[in-house]
Amino acid sequence: MVTHARPAEPPRLTEREFDALHQRLVARSAWAKGARGALAALTPARVLAATREVRSGRTVTLASPVEIRPGPDNPEPARHRMKGRPEEHPSSGLGFAMDSFAMNVHGDADSHLDALCHVVYDGTLHGGVAASSVTANGATALSVEAARDGIVGRGVLLDIPRLRGVPWLEPGDHVTVDDLAAAETAQHVHVGEGDLLFVRVGHRRRREELGAWHSADARAGLHPCALEFLGDRRVAVLGGDGNNDTAPSSTDGVDFPVHVLAVHAMGLHLLDYLQFEDLAPICEAERRWSFLCVIAPLRLPDATGSPVNPIAVL
Repeated sequence: MVTHARPAEPPRLTEREFDALHQRLVARSAWAKGARGALAALTPARVLAATREVRSGRTVTLASPVEIRPGPDNPEPARHRMKGRPEEHPSSGLGFAMDSFAMNVHGDADSHLDALCHVVYDGTLHGGVAASSVTANGATALSVEAARDGIVGRGVLLDIPRLRGVPWLEPGDHVTVDDLAAAETAQHVHVGEGDLLFVRVGHRRRREELGAWHSADARAGLHPCALEFLGDRRVAVLGGDGNNDTAPSSTDGVDFPVHVLAVHAMGLHLLDYLQFEDLAPICEAERRWSFLCVIAPLRLPDATGSPVNPIAVL
């Protein structure tokens, strides 16, 4: 276990400071303005290079089980309904067991992907697309359909609790630029252009050991200024085991600054509420923190996101 002192509390951002950061990241991410956003960095050459990360052929899920029971962080759980009663099954011959699911994609418990139409800021979506393109019938632009061919690339896991020598970051704590750089050094890995960056704050482990809490009000996540690290590296995707945003927000007047910067300014598809408790021990044991990653969102042409089960292939 590497021990790195917790950094000083990062500063709150005023609305003016946040707007300046937003504009810097818009300019720095001009290359990602198209319909696929930063997925443009996942060129065939980079996907092919990512396959060289596979050494053992071991596969590991980065998703949590879909939850069907309500909790303090999940008041609107997925609904699972069996469509046939056991007593209706035939005693001989052929029968089918069937069920259906319905879920709130953007909840605070289930693993999901945010499409580029998910965040509206100052009346626009990513790339200046009009917010009116999201209608009562669905998103007519920047929907999750942009990822219909899957997201495949080199995944990198940066484990911040490992860096600090703690099991998890407490709610309200921030991951800073210095944390990300220090984790790279400690883990002997480098985040590069087109990588799928996953940042562990230990949200899932804390939830499993202490129980669920109202994470909409209090959770660990990235400080908005940490997005400059991602902009410098030109990553293709950001995923976390929490919401990626810290709560309470560190930015005056903006409740989800990381979502605004990542999705709206940089064109990053976000993955929220993943779990790294299966993957992190394997990375630790194998002393490697990069892997091939495969993400296959459902084909929901007009949707603002999708449940996902990302798979790390080591």
